[in-house]
Amino acid sequence: MTTQPAVQLRDLSPAAAREHDSSNIMHDAFEASQDEGSATRARESNRQKALVILGTAISQLPIWGFAMSYGVFQEYFSGNWTLQGSRDVTGIIGTTSNGVMYLSMPFLFALFTKHWAHWRQTAAFAGAVLAGLGFLLSSFSTHVWHLVATQGVIAALGCALMYSPMTLSLGEWFTTGNRALAYGVALSCKNISGSACPFLFRFLLEQYGLGTTMRIWTAMAAVSGAVSIFLVPAHPSSLTPTETHRARRMPLHFLKHRTIYVYAIAIALQSSGYGISQTYLNTYAHDFTMLSQNSATLLLTLYNIPGILASSFFGYLADTNKRFVLSTTTVTAISAFGSALSALLFWGLTSKGNMALLAVFSITFGFFAGGYSATWGGIITDFEREAANGNEAIDSGLMYGLLNGARGVGYVSGGLASVSLLKAGTGMALSSNGHFGLESAYGPLIIFTGLSSAFGGWAVFWK
Repeated sequence: MTTQPAVQLRDLSPAAAREHDSSNIMHDAFEASQDEGSATRARESNRQKALVILGTAISQLPIWGFAMSYGVFQEYFSGNWTLQGSRDVTGIIGTTSNGVMYLSMPFLFALFTKHWAHWRQTAAFAGAVLAGLGFLLSSFSTHVWHLVATQGVIAALGCALMYSPMTLSLGEWFTTGNRALAYGVALSCKNISGSACPFLFRFLLEQYGLGTTMRIWTAMAAVSGAVSIFLVPAHPSSLTPTETHRARRMPLHFLKHRTIYVYAIAIALQSSGYGISQTYLNTYAHDFTMLSQNSATLLLTLYNIPGILASSFFGYLADTNKRFVLSTTTVTAISAFGSALSALLFWGLTSKGNMALLAVFSITFGFFAGGYSATWGGIITDFEREAANGNEAIDSGLMYGLLNGARGVGYVSGGLASVSLLKAGTGMALSSNGHFGLESAYGPLIIFTGLSSAFGGWAVFWK
């Protein structure tokens, strides 16, 4: 039996042997072309992912540059008030801007996740135009409510219209275990913008005033926004025929689970305190700590810089298949409790003229609180795992939009509460003449920030 194959090969005619060899060569060539095609597609996919990351990174400047630097404007108004109306109203512009952006995201994410996926880039361009219009109109403001309407609402809606479709596409290009890290990298670039823009706005305000500053910012936002939108197309998987998506009902099974409500409440509470510190840090440094305008601006930069590292770090911790195995609830708790301690100890115990301790607060709070939203990739993974266990459908883009909506609720509620808290603190400070931050007019704001930040990690107790 061992010689039978050899006999059969010897019995082949020369023509048959040549045909056999040709067949093997063609098969090998086909496999080689398949391998080469797979390698080419992999390189193209990696190149496209790199462009998506780059475009998303650039987009953080026009979307978040103003909102994250509003404390500079708040402090500028304290010594350069030329508008009609109460100056106290300016305290809600920054939180309103963030709140409007985040509150609109659940609807925008739901709209562009599948049904209108092919309109994402068009919508992002429309958002860039709307944001530019809002910033430009604000340069002609004569009354404080004009700023609330243009900067806090119109420009914010435009920024949200840019952010939502681009973030959906980012999540679709990174659907594996590195999604949270991709979100973290994007958020790191958001904090880069938040670190650089305060100095930019401070320089422009001192040199040209409010009107020209907003016109220059309009041009910068328009150019960077257009470039970023070109670089972030929708993923091919989302561009299937729209009739298919119209026929498919939006999966709402997650509403039956407790997890979404636990995380939504935690995010809303954490964001309410985060927005207050972001808005009032500059004013506190100037009014209570008696620091110069440049020093106050430096504190806001120190506040945003740690988020560059924190976003990637907490995104890495929240990812699956990693070296350090931590649950998402544990990672959110680390971020929440760390920022709470920072607010109550470092901010609360600062005294007049003590820039060092206020700088420590800016760095530590900026690190722990700034990385909180980077854990959302892990939260969505928890949602997906829970849905898989129940054999239920889930729309990850919609879930991310809802988490942003909870953040918007926190920003708006924190902004509204801050006005009353500051008034209450002013009365307490006049009667106590305290020397520490907790005893100042900002004492109630500091306590609120610390407690709300701590409750941002309460999901760990529900685990």
